[in-house]
Amino acid sequence: MSINTLQSEEKLVVSRHQVAHVLRHTGTGQQSLHAAIPFSTGEVICAFHAGITQNFATYLTVQTGVDRHITLVPEFLQYINHSCEPTVFFNTDTFQLICLKALEPGDELTFFYPSTEWEMAQPFLCSCKSPSCLQLINGASHLEPETLARYRLSGFIERQIKLKQNR
Repeated sequence: MSINTLQSEEKLVVSRHQVAHVLRHTGTGQQSLHAAIPFSTGEVICAFHAGITQNFATYLTVQTGVDRHITLVPEFLQYINHSCEPTVFFNTDTFQLICLKALEPGDELTFFYPSTEWEMAQPFLCSCKSPSCLQLINGASHLEPETLARYRLSGFIERQIKLKQNR
């Protein structure tokens, strides 16, 4: 699906980047990130790094440790929305954004928030409408190991799960 097609579906390009474009839905104002070029499963989409590091979570941070939450650079990555069937994964050990499912130009980049977040700063009711939707998204600490096993998880979340199981 091309960016021009997306624009006709009430989405306007807010900013263009080498690997992806930020789009804004004209009706809701919600912004999202969409592939600018094709990506294959397992491919590194881009590298990222910490802008600000802090000891508390916000809706714009990604958790990398017990008291370590980072803002993302490049900043356009903050527009990757949640999905219970994610298309990308933030590898916070290598600081690479990894493609989980083949993407074509115009496809939305989405990630599973509990793959990096133990406790969410702002839990929410999911509206991804996927068959495997979990409904309430409030962090990996609230999910059963069987549910988490369906997802690729950050090293931090995997360590937290082991700690929880050993208690």
